[in-house]
Amino acid sequence: MRKRAVALTAALTLAVAPALAAPVTVAALGDSLTQGYGLPPAQGFVPQLNAWLAEQGAEATVLNAGVSGDTTAGGLSRVEWTLTPEVDAMIVALGGNDLLRGIDPASSRANLDAILAKAGERGIPVLLIGMVAPGNYGPEFKRDFDAIYPDLAETHDTLYAPSFLGALERMDDRQATLARYIQGDGIHPNAEGVKLIVQDLGPKVLDLIEQAAD
Repeated sequence: MRKRAVALTAALTLAVAPALAAPVTVAALGDSLTQGYGLPPAQGFVPQLNAWLAEQGAEATVLNAGVSGDTTAGGLSRVEWTLTPEVDAMIVALGGNDLLRGIDPASSRANLDAILAKAGERGIPVLLIGMVAPGNYGPEFKRDFDAIYPDLAETHDTLYAPSFLGALERMDDRQATLARYIQGDGIHPNAEGVKLIVQDLGPKVLDLIEQAAD
């Protein structure tokens, strides 16, 4: 009887183990920074992030849901079909094109709020990655825009990274950073810049994967 019980326990363990080891699927909802603008496919943000996660031993796959030129409104319009049944977690990295177009921060806030609400309705954990507004729209615009991400992260209880480009923005020599890590358009990181960004954001993505796996 004891041998039969042990054998049954072992069989149940083997049956459950594959489900527990199933990789986490993460959708990266973003714009050209996520999509990998100007780079060979293997050197974009999502492929480099997947490679970095594999090096860390993470059982996860990140899907590229970045669309070049997308705004927060565009992200909201496609979040429903981005969150397919196999998606376990989501990275939200939108707002750069809102900045470039000078869109009212109140509109950007409302769109991101709705995106996070959609994820919350489905029980999908989120890593919200912010952007930092330049000063050329005035101090009030910058104040209102910069406050969007930490406020919403707290409201929706999401993981939070202050800036997608934080690894580059923290460098002291701006001109040297532009020359070494940014493409000729002065906006998008090159492959080496993406590598630094992935190393900077990677630990937050690992936290997201852990949340999704719980």
